[in-house]
Amino acid sequence: MASVPSLASTVQQRLAEGLSAALPEAGSADPLLRRSDRADFQANGILALAKQLKGNPRELATKVVGAIPANDVLKEIEVSGPGFLNITVTDAAIVRTLAARAADDRLGVPFDEAAGTTVIDYAQPNVAKEMHVGHLRSAVIGAAMVEILEFTGEKVVRRHHIGDWGTQFGMLIQYLIEHPHELDHKAEGADTEVSGEEAMSNLNRLYKASRALFDSDEEFKTRARARVVDLQAGDEQTLALWQRFVDESKIYFYSVFEKLDMDIQDPDIVGESGYNDMLAETCRLLEESGVAVRSEGALCVFFDDIKGPEGNPVPLIVQKSDGGFGYAATDLSAIRDRVQNLKASTLLYVVDARQSLHFKMVFETARRAGWLNDEVTAFQLAFGTVLGKDGKPFKTREGETIRLVDLLDEAIDRATEVVREKNNEKIALTEEEIVENGAQIGIGAVKYADLSTSAVRDYKFDLDQMVSLNGDTSVYIQYAYARIQSIKRNAGDAVPTAHPELELAPAERALGLHLDQFGAAIAEVAEEYAPHKLAAYLYQLASHLTAFYDQCPVVKADTQEQKENRLFLIDLTARTLQRGLALLGIQAPERL
Repeated sequence: MASVPSLASTVQQRLAEGLSAALPEAGSADPLLRRSDRADFQANGILALAKQLKGNPRELATKVVGAIPANDVLKEIEVSGPGFLNITVTDAAIVRTLAARAADDRLGVPFDEAAGTTVIDYAQPNVAKEMHVGHLRSAVIGAAMVEILEFTGEKVVRRHHIGDWGTQFGMLIQYLIEHPHELDHKAEGADTEVSGEEAMSNLNRLYKASRALFDSDEEFKTRARARVVDLQAGDEQTLALWQRFVDESKIYFYSVFEKLDMDIQDPDIVGESGYNDMLAETCRLLEESGVAVRSEGALCVFFDDIKGPEGNPVPLIVQKSDGGFGYAATDLSAIRDRVQNLKASTLLYVVDARQSLHFKMVFETARRAGWLNDEVTAFQLAFGTVLGKDGKPFKTREGETIRLVDLLDEAIDRATEVVREKNNEKIALTEEEIVENGAQIGIGAVKYADLSTSAVRDYKFDLDQMVSLNGDTSVYIQYAYARIQSIKRNAGDAVPTAHPELELAPAERALGLHLDQFGAAIAEVAEEYAPHKLAAYLYQLASHLTAFYDQCPVVKADTQEQKENRLFLIDLTARTLQRGLALLGIQAPERL
């Protein structure tokens, strides 16, 4: 189905036609329409136009209003102040527009068939290391942007750039060679699947033991360093053991991502090792083109505007003086691969704001090399830090970084308690439903707290607030959805039906006008990579719904037509809430 024009776009068109008729010399001037608290919409484009035409703005505005023919969309246009237009639309226009949205599976949101290809780099854990609270934001923000961009028509390629290469693997592999049973899980012949916790427990134990030996035994340290050379040279036995670490870590990664209700596929995981064969060529291309130069034996890229505290240039080091490759070589090789092989038009990196300088230098280097240009752009969706209630970086009482799985488990436990406390004879959830809802609410609460904050800002992790039924939380929005389902179940045989002939109450109008903005909200979120704006839209929608409940009985409406129309309004609201939450990676329980 073709996209459904919003009420705002229809009003904009009517005003533009009036402008052209009354002031042909104005050309295709923009009426500058926006939502208003003084009327349904306000247009203030005539003020700028009056300056251009050297006319009186109120007189020009009056002339424009007079040129707009009577129609079934605009109920009233008032000239206000120095030439603003305050516009009220008809109730019928609101209901007809919403009915067209309701008839579309996509709720009227356009799908751009000609959109480009975006590669999103997000959720980047490290092999043989536990995921901690610092891994949360990249995963949650990245997954939401994948859903949002795909919904608008963008072809999205997921990339999880995991840390699976480097010197630590020499230490780990050498220790495993000398202690071959350290990654064994179970007795031979047992067929039980390995849990993520067991996989991580083994990796942790092995990492600590190998690190202790590395730090205390010079001969082992020498053997471990030699093993790094074997790994980089592609030695068969070394690579096989390295693969065991990767596979073991994936068991753990997948268990955490499953708890986060995120779908991660094997083909999407292309870690640092995936670009190993490209590193030497990347350096050669940069050096031959003059983008990078040798400085004290290292291959470096310099920038006029990037200097250290003492005013000395701070270079991007692509290759170290000992011949080893840094992160920059891998990141630049990844850009080459994503542009040349994946045919990306946009590269989106969901990475901690503290790495902004690194990516600024990497992107500028890629531009100088010609790998990024006007047709291919790169953007870092930088995010801030998760803080504790005290406003300091989130740590345990012992000062350790908090394990991500512990944080998620606590959120689920807390949410399950809330669901169990609210359960009563009227709701009558089974124990299975309580547990399922607790997981959906707990994980939703964690995601929403993250996504409702502008990504670049830090935010406080406060579980008590996150699982609250009041305020700007996912639980408030999920409850609004579940309440609609309850009303529909109590509505008897009445079917949600649009009735444009009915007069709308103020709360119905407010709800309807906000529903009409869903498509515009999605477009803005996708263009600006701003999932917090979708969270804000959904919270406002749930708030309009609350006002609607207070003022507009549904089941006990005055007439059957009014009941059907109000059922239609809340049904479309429920579909919009469910779709919006799904784009943020949050589920909407039917009963709560």
